[in-house]
Amino acid sequence: MTRMFEIKRYFAAQLPKIVLAPSGVIILIAIYGFIAWTASISLSSSKVMPIYDFVGLEQFVRLWSTPRWHVAVENLFVFSALYLSIATVFGLFIAILLDQRIRAEGFLRTVFLYPMALSFIVSGVAWKWVLNPGLGLQKMVRDWGWTSFTFDWLVNPKYALYTVVIAAVWQSSGFAMAIFLAGLRGIDNSIIKAAQMEGASQARIYVSVVVPMLRPAFLSVIVLLGQIAIKTFDLTFALTNGGPGGATEMPSMFMFSATFERNQMAVGAASAMMMLAAVVAIMVPYLYTELRKPSNDH
Repeated sequence: MTRMFEIKRYFAAQLPKIVLAPSGVIILIAIYGFIAWTASISLSSSKVMPIYDFVGLEQFVRLWSTPRWHVAVENLFVFSALYLSIATVFGLFIAILLDQRIRAEGFLRTVFLYPMALSFIVSGVAWKWVLNPGLGLQKMVRDWGWTSFTFDWLVNPKYALYTVVIAAVWQSSGFAMAIFLAGLRGIDNSIIKAAQMEGASQARIYVSVVVPMLRPAFLSVIVLLGQIAIKTFDLTFALTNGGPGGATEMPSMFMFSATFERNQMAVGAASAMMMLAAVVAIMVPYLYTELRKPSNDH
């Protein structure tokens, strides 16, 4: 009986590992396995089909000598800087307003969060209709009588990238708001009351006390939105398809085009590895900060 009891206790202790093992194997194969496969392809001379030879860093050199890739990287930097800054500030602003315990908070919170429930494809198509000069905002305003009104950013190469920023900010600000609101609700009220007793204004309390205490929330928002910005594909594809004239092409679209349209699989794999390096550059500081927390707590 004692032996049976020990066996049952052993399996009870190992049950979580047994249940999680299939998922772990699938993740190892489907994510890390394909990352390793993509890395091997980026070091080969693959074109239409995979070729398992070794050409060193030749494809990376070829990638960085392609002007189209430089445009895609520049677009990514501009898009990421605007998207992260505007979505973060706007999300924080909404969270602070909702933190005032307004009556319709639940309804407004749902309204701001709802865009995140939509796919980027749906958002891109919807914003494409809204921003289309012949169908959307420009036509509506001109029909109202302002015939000189012009808003053709979607078809203007100078401003088309900003239409992607508008759509992305609209979709992600609610997500940032939710994280900041959770952070605001986790702040000890006694700290705020102490500041109020010292005569600090509400604005001063937020600037000097509350916002600095939201550092973990800021870090989470920037990391999560940052990796979304780097892998942005479906939103740009649905909204502008990389145009006009490649003005909104991102590295992810370059990778898709090189791999499936221009028969440059190895170059596409090299661009994918560069995108992975960018994601790692964002995630490593975040993980380093998170893993340091237990030691700091002691």
